Amino acid sequence: MTTTVLWVTVLAASLLSFGLKLAGHLIPEHWLATDRVQRTSTLVTVALLVSLVVVQTFADGQALVVDARVPALAVAAIALALRAPFILVVVLAAAAAAGLRALGWG
Repeated sequence: MTTTVLWVTVLAASLLSFGLKLAGHLIPEHWLATDRVQRTSTLVTVALLVSLVVVQTFADGQALVVDARVPALAVAAIALALRAPFILVVVLAAAAAAGLRALGWG
């Protein structure tokens, strides 16, 4: 990919992002206040977050990987289910991943 193509792509993505943001501000507020739109926006947010977590946990480039991140995610899920504070969830998951990596897994 040449430098020119790269910059054209970056500028096009920037303009598209700006256009989407502007469209969001121009939509009448009563369109967004309906129950259907509120439910859909909540579900889309959750779906995007879940997909990000799955990709970051199980992917390494184009390969599917099971390493120390998977048990760390399980530890985080258990801590969240037990209603632990978020900072504790992060520390427990990081400690689990670090411990498993120190033992040579992942």
